[in-house]
Amino acid sequence: MPGARRDSVAFTVLVTVLVLLGALPVLVVIAASGAPSSLLLATVLAALPVGPLVAAYLWLDRYEPEPRRLLLSGLLWGGFVATAAALLVQGIGGIVVGFTDRQSLAVVAPVTEELAKGAFLVLLLWWRRHELDGILDGIVYAGMVGIGFAFVENILYLAAAYNGTDGMGPGGTEALTTVFILRCLVSPFAHPLFTTFIGIGVGIAVGSRSGAVRLLAPLAGYVVAVLAHGLWNGSTLFGFAGFAGVYVVLMAPAFFGLVGFAVWARRSERRMLTAALGDAAQRGFIPATDIPWLVDLRARRASRQHARQVGGESAHRAMLDYQQAAVELGFLHHRYLRGTPPPGFAARGQAHVDRINAARPYVAFPGQVVPTR
Repeated sequence: MPGARRDSVAFTVLVTVLVLLGALPVLVVIAASGAPSSLLLATVLAALPVGPLVAAYLWLDRYEPEPRRLLLSGLLWGGFVATAAALLVQGIGGIVVGFTDRQSLAVVAPVTEELAKGAFLVLLLWWRRHELDGILDGIVYAGMVGIGFAFVENILYLAAAYNGTDGMGPGGTEALTTVFILRCLVSPFAHPLFTTFIGIGVGIAVGSRSGAVRLLAPLAGYVVAVLAHGLWNGSTLFGFAGFAGVYVVLMAPAFFGLVGFAVWARRSERRMLTAALGDAAQRGFIPATDIPWLVDLRARRASRQHARQVGGESAHRAMLDYQQAAVELGFLHHRYLRGTPPPGFAARGQAHVDRINAARPYVAFPGQVVPTR
């Protein structure tokens, strides 16, 4: 798969370079935002919602976990590349065009920030399409980008509130507490939520056989993300009543609706995986009797525990490798059956089959004896 390897290297190099370039101005802006003590406090407070949010997206991503390095790339892209791009464009636009604060908040910020965040998903779609198996993958990557962006933005807002440089008052502990409650406790999901619409559009594009849909779905997702972001930002122009109204009437229902949609999408992956692996079993790629142990998350966990208890660490590693290879084959085979295989489909499929054949002789599920190497 030389072409796929070139794409992977190009993606990694580009993302790494842009993250490094973006980190410099963002860190300079953060450093200029206050004294070291206030920045440390702001960073600690901004980090509090990051862990639970990341854990929630990893929970969604359990059937076929995405590469951790790509998820980390999404976080770094949101924190440095998207933030730097948004600051640069908004700063230049404010100087050249002369946007008012209201225009910048309600229009310019949503347009530029969602464009900068969504660029990571477009790069995945362009160079790492094989890593995107559908809507759920798009949601997970979008969430990581949004979490990274919100983390850095919250540092800046919290530091400004504490130092009294946000134009909202003298600052201090009371102002810091208010911003922390509003941004980190009440609405930590805001940026991941907005970018999720782009992720859904990218996920639809991956699974579509229509060229028009592959082009228009990400664009439609971007438009919805901008509208949601603009509505959210614009609500703050009307004071707490406007913010609370939009939060209760639109944003909270949208959040819970997307949570429900994501959970439904995860459950649908089990049905999809069962069907794809059933077809793969008919073609002789895996034993049909293994499928129930591969499509149920609790059964997969029980299989790994059984392997470790009966066969030790080597059996546990063999079970992990077999499960990963079989599940990845299932997702890849599903795309083949739908007529939307990624580039290098045949070579990737053969690689999964080779891993399956190498691990299967040393795998036994509960009730079976774990073979020894």
